[in-house]
Amino acid sequence: MFQNFKDIQQALTAGTTSVYKVVQHYLANIEKDNSRLNALLEVYADEALAQAEIIDKKRETNTAGKLAGMVIAIKDNICYKGHKVGAASKILDGFESQFTATALQRLLDEDAIVIGRANCDEFAMGSSNENSAFGIVKNYIDTDRVPGGSSGGSAVAVQANFCTASLGSDTGGSIRQPASFCNLVGFKPTYGRISRSGLIAYASSFDQIGPFTHTVEDSALLYEIMAGKDEADSTSSSVAVDKTSFDQKSGIKKVAILQPAVEAEGLDPQVKSYFENAKSTLEAAGYEVALVPFNWLDYLVPVYYIITTAEASSNLARYDGMHFGYRDPEAQGIDEIYTSTRTKNFGEEVKRRILLGTFVLSAGYYESYFGKAQKIRRKVVEDTEKILKEYPIIMLPTTPSGAFKIGENTEDPIKMYLQDIFTVQSNITGKPSISLPLMTDSQGLPVGFQLMADSNKENDLFLFSKEISALLAPEKVL
Repeated sequence: MFQNFKDIQQALTAGTTSVYKVVQHYLANIEKDNSRLNALLEVYADEALAQAEIIDKKRETNTAGKLAGMVIAIKDNICYKGHKVGAASKILDGFESQFTATALQRLLDEDAIVIGRANCDEFAMGSSNENSAFGIVKNYIDTDRVPGGSSGGSAVAVQANFCTASLGSDTGGSIRQPASFCNLVGFKPTYGRISRSGLIAYASSFDQIGPFTHTVEDSALLYEIMAGKDEADSTSSSVAVDKTSFDQKSGIKKVAILQPAVEAEGLDPQVKSYFENAKSTLEAAGYEVALVPFNWLDYLVPVYYIITTAEASSNLARYDGMHFGYRDPEAQGIDEIYTSTRTKNFGEEVKRRILLGTFVLSAGYYESYFGKAQKIRRKVVEDTEKILKEYPIIMLPTTPSGAFKIGENTEDPIKMYLQDIFTVQSNITGKPSISLPLMTDSQGLPVGFQLMADSNKENDLFLFSKEISALLAPEKVL
């Protein structure tokens, strides 16, 4: 019925629907499919309907916000005052937030309606959404396959038409990779553009909130409302946020394809072929497209996991049974409370990453691992910026192939971690990036076409996304 916010706005203006009916529509879809998909951990049915009635009355007096009729789901690591938030972990099961995340509050102030809390990998650690303490999320396209992670529930909520859009968090690809697997637009802004206040931390120098949508326009709209300086987040950017006018052209005519990405071992042949065809199509349309070298592709995943696990080790130290989270009632003494609480209530993947992070920060190993990873991170930033200085857009696949089957990679953490090989560059460098649903792999499964721009160039990224979507997928202009 509704594929994007424009559809809803047109129906509201024509008087063929109301905000209340829009919410009812989404609730009916949730009732039909959520039990088999496990995308939403909690549905705020009564609250959403009550809010819809209020917004319908505001529309009658022309006082409704920009997002009147927009229904969203939020990842279970984004705080919403008076509602549970648990990062899909037993250690925070039952915890109720005392405040609302800044990014979410800015959407609520424009009359967005939150319909539910979305499942995710525990503490946003995972690439498949198989690590939640509350069960696996299943891909709506094929329920034998994963939706990607860590924001898999947020992706499936939009994919299955439970809401207009959703919020996820992206630390190493946790928005773009699920968007790739679920045939959606997934957007990660420049680091610091959207406040992290109210986002449960995984790796603080990487984490960013961003949207899942069906269209580039919806992503741009949500970004513009959420972005901007926030006094509650000292890392938030004070650079002015541009409003994207899709009547304009980006003016970008030079683009780069990251050569080692499209020649990488394990890349689906159909995806490689698509990039070859895309290059020819863009060149025929007057674009200069260059295959550019990049010497750090094989280093990206190790650097990412060394630094993020170190940050996670520090961030998750607070969940010890004494300060925050669940406490094992059977434990005796401080040492046993710490050990027993964390052992019983953190999942295997979270424990693995805490141990890795603690190890790389430990005496005798800090410089060998963490110190070297930070130096390589600096080189990755420098070389990425050199490319972006000459070519304003970098193009590469979002994922090597489409969604893999549930359980396929769970016994091999390294194989699972390599799912992030094309997405972590954006997080390591802090650059904005977007995954567009333009490709399929050899099995016919969706694969995202990823674009990256320089810091604070979100406007260029959105405009260019719209332009090339019309060229590369004329039947599906995003």
